[in-house]
Amino acid sequence: MSRTPARIDVINQGVVSCRRCPRLVAWREEVALKKRSSFAEQEYWGRPVPGFGDPEARLLVVGLAPAAHGANRTGRMFTGDRSGDWLYKALHRAGYANQAESSFRNDGLTLSDCYITAAVRCAPPENNPTPTERDTCRGFLEDELEVLARIRVMVALGKFAFDQLWRILQHRGEELPSPRTRFSHGSEVEIRPGLSLLASFHPSQQNTFTGKLTEEMFDHVWARARELVTRA
Repeated sequence: MSRTPARIDVINQGVVSCRRCPRLVAWREEVALKKRSSFAEQEYWGRPVPGFGDPEARLLVVGLAPAAHGANRTGRMFTGDRSGDWLYKALHRAGYANQAESSFRNDGLTLSDCYITAAVRCAPPENNPTPTERDTCRGFLEDELEVLARIRVMVALGKFAFDQLWRILQHRGEELPSPRTRFSHGSEVEIRPGLSLLASFHPSQQNTFTGKLTEEMFDHVWARARELVTRA
């Protein structure tokens, strides 16, 4: 019997109880206390946000950090904001999610063969973690990569996640391309046979409202991920 679910639970417990970054602790708790007026009646999560999905997944999705009034409110990655709306709709179209909506933590959404996490687990001011905060949080992602042993494809949503994955892979001694692959939407790196890294623009409002990221562009990434997962 697989031990992955139990080991993921241990990692997630460590995530939720973490208080190592004073600035992030203060900010996430302040946001949870003050709230946005449209969510005034809701109880905010206000803690670090654990990963979410299928512990036997072959596809790993890595974002930047929880949104202040999204995952920091709901307690689930990419849930309750427009970035999450885009992501889960795309994953649903690609067959990785059972529904296209992501409103709250217990809304019935489940992922199949997909696990979602982030480079930083607390909502940062202005969505901008410091290098120290990024490095302090890195161990959680490293632990997930160790435990999620079936991962064949990693999709980095945005340059921040792409760079963090690159650092981790480099530290693990993976043979990465030289010169280093530059982040761009749709860029692809074969780390080794059976393990690939894909890059996508983050489905932020800044990118989707301006047309920098379209549904067609986003769907192409998940179609390619599916192709690589199936091939591995």
